[in-house]
Amino acid sequence: MIPSSPAVIGGAAVIVLLVLLVVVRRLRAPSSGARESKRAHEAAQERDPPVDIGETYEFGVTELTDHHSGKEVAVGKVEGFVVFTKDIPGDVAKGDVIRAKVLSFNEGRTSADATFVTKG
Repeated sequence: MIPSSPAVIGGAAVIVLLVLLVVVRRLRAPSSGARESKRAHEAAQERDPPVDIGETYEFGVTELTDHHSGKEVAVGKVEGFVVFTKDIPGDVAKGDVIRAKVLSFNEGRTSADATFVTKG
């Protein structure tokens, strides 16, 4: 027979609470991808952008996504610097190489907005 004294029950309750605390903390912790993204964002804030406004750059499209404007944009990188390209034609796909003209930087200068020039 297993003893059911208040001390045993209390000890078991403490163990259960500690296990639940560990599980909840792990579930709420940022993923390794989120931590890496945060590190990359912080590093981008500390350097000058490798692109200039008004200049045209060639890069590969890493993804197509909906922009806050509601239109689809091509996302790519120039020397690790994120460039969001608007006005893309419908035949542009992930993996395509495009040329885009940089129009502006975001508030923290960690990415740029550009307009499509041509498919490379």
